Amino acid sequence: MNNYTDLDYAKLDTDRFSRTGFAEVVFCQGKQDNFLKDIFFQLYNTHGKVLGTRATAHQFEIIKTILPEAIYDEVGRVIKVQTDNEPLIGNVVVATAGTADIPVAKEALSCGEFWGTNMIALYDVGVSGIHRILSNKELLDKANCVIAIAGMDGALPSVIGGLVNVPVIAVPTSVGYGANFGGLSPLLTMLNSCANGVSVVNIDNGFSAAYIATQINRLVVRGGKNE
Repeated sequence: MNNYTDLDYAKLDTDRFSRTGFAEVVFCQGKQDNFLKDIFFQLYNTHGKVLGTRATAHQFEIIKTILPEAIYDEVGRVIKVQTDNEPLIGNVVVATAGTADIPVAKEALSCGEFWGTNMIALYDVGVSGIHRILSNKELLDKANCVIAIAGMDGALPSVIGGLVNVPVIAVPTSVGYGANFGGLSPLLTMLNSCANGVSVVNIDNGFSAAYIATQINRLVVRGGKNE
């Protein structure tokens, strides 16, 4: 028996939650309106909730016609449909080097909260004013994991990695001038970090950072560090 729902144009992995603890998420970018509506409807009927990333305002309006309870984070481009109000657990800090990195942070924040993670935003604490991140050391010390988001030179994750005793998930962004190469420059900086405990996801990928952070956070909470 197939553990998926076959829509011809999409094969929805409805068994994914039982395997991984995360239901399938809809990558909205490029999807036709009628396909998107069917996919959201099917996933909602299966799980009672559904998450969509890289969504436009137009796509949100389309989803609202079939799921009126849907909400949209315009900055993070995330659509969420959920009716549960379970308490958020643990503690994950999402730090950005600059204000221009906030859209990626908002994607991470929205996704993490959808999965039940207590997410704390810390904006504009980049290394050009390093006292800003140092003044938030107490907040970092309470985190089970830190997501560090930066464009330009991409140095923030290395700095945070040298300050904390928990994993740091580095997210390079496409924010920067020409030599940033659309995020390639900070990506290489983060991959070459000399700080231990820093891992790296793809450019502008707040979604993956939140996914990994949620896995780490669940393990810590399960182990009894905090709730």
